Amino acid sequence: MATTLPPPQIGPPADVDEEFRSHHGGGGGIRNVGPREGGLAVKDPSGQSTRTGIWVALAAIAMMFAALTSALFVREGSATDWQHIALPPILWFNTLALIASSVALELARRRVSAFMRGQEDSRAAGSLWLNITMLLGLVFVIGQYLAWLQLRSMGLYLPTNPNSSFFYLFTGVHVIHVVGGLGGLTRVMVKFRGSARTLRRSTIDATSYYWHFMGLLWIYLLGVLWVKL
Repeated sequence: MATTLPPPQIGPPADVDEEFRSHHGGGGGIRNVGPREGGLAVKDPSGQSTRTGIWVALAAIAMMFAALTSALFVREGSATDWQHIALPPILWFNTLALIASSVALELARRRVSAFMRGQEDSRAAGSLWLNITMLLGLVFVIGQYLAWLQLRSMGLYLPTNPNSSFFYLFTGVHVIHVVGGLGGLTRVMVKFRGSARTLRRSTIDATSYYWHFMGLLWIYLLGVLWVKL
C-alpha cells in the first residue's frame, strides 16, 4: 500500500507563524507581545479597564481633597481661634523633588515603551529612570516627615490649633497616597526586571497617571496651605 506523505512545509511552523501574527497584529505594529529579553515578555494590550479604573480612583481622590478643602474654608470662616503659622521651608524642597520625580517617571515610561516596541534592546535605561523616580519619591516622603518635625519644634502639634490640625491632615493624607504610588511603582519595577514576569503597557501608564496626579495635587495643596494657614 502506498503511503501518502504530507507536502513539505515551507516557512515557519504553524505555531511559530501564529505567534508572529499575534506579535505583529498582522499589520506590522506591535499589538499584544513585545520583545523578549532573558525570558521577559513585555505585553502591550489595550488595557482599557485598567485605565478606566485609575481615572475613577483619581476622581475619588480629587473629591476627597475637595471636601477637605471645603472643610478648611468653612472652619476658617467660623473660627475665632484661627492663628496663621509659618510653613516649614523644607516643603519647597519637597515640592521640587516631587516635580523632578514626575519628570523622571515620564522619561522612564518612554524608555520602557521604546523597549516594548523593540526600539531598544536593553532595559537598562528604563530601569535607571525608574530607580531615580523611586529615590525622589522617597526623598519627598522623608522630607514631609522632616517638615512635621520642624512644626513640632515650633510647638505646633496636631491638636494645638485649627491651622496645625489642617496642616497635619492635608500633608498626612497626601503622603499616604504617595506611599501607595510608591507601591505601584515598585510593582512596575519588579515586573519590568523579572525574568519570568510580564509588564503590561496599561500598568505603567496607570502608575504614571497616578504619580503625576499626586504631583499636581501637592502643588494645589501647598497653595491652599500657603494662602490659608
